[in-house]
Amino acid sequence: MMTDDASLDDAAGLTRHIEARYHQRHRAQLPRVAEMAAKVETVHFGNEALPKGLSDLLRRMIGEMEVHMKKEELILFPAIRAGGRPGIENPIAVMRADHDDHEREVGEIRRLTRNLTLPDRACATWTALYAGLAEFIDDLNEHIRLENDVLFPQFEPR
Repeated sequence: MMTDDASLDDAAGLTRHIEARYHQRHRAQLPRVAEMAAKVETVHFGNEALPKGLSDLLRRMIGEMEVHMKKEELILFPAIRAGGRPGIENPIAVMRADHDDHEREVGEIRRLTRNLTLPDRACATWTALYAGLAEFIDDLNEHIRLENDVLFPQFEPR
């Protein structure tokens, strides 16, 4: 089976695919949706459907995900490209724990947005925000799946 750019059994190629397809995309997506969330929270203050606190959550995720992606890019992925090394299961365990945190944060995004349900007559920014969040969540879920289910098991003890 293939991704857009890499064979799933080519670990080095898969790390490059993840960086190019998912890391770059998350770095573009999160600041954009955080900015839109802040605008929606300001303009529609008092609206009962408002996802209050969403912009703060997204800004926090920007920092957390940047640290996570840097650990992959500077430590874990180079080790994988070198064929693995003794102890590689330790940074993998840290990445899996981070993924669990990201999944909890997605759950909080869904809670705050009523599962991305727009209010009646939502403005263009609110509509674009939820569309951007849906795209981000889909990308993040696939990113996590590729690492947890395809890449990491190749380097973990059986």
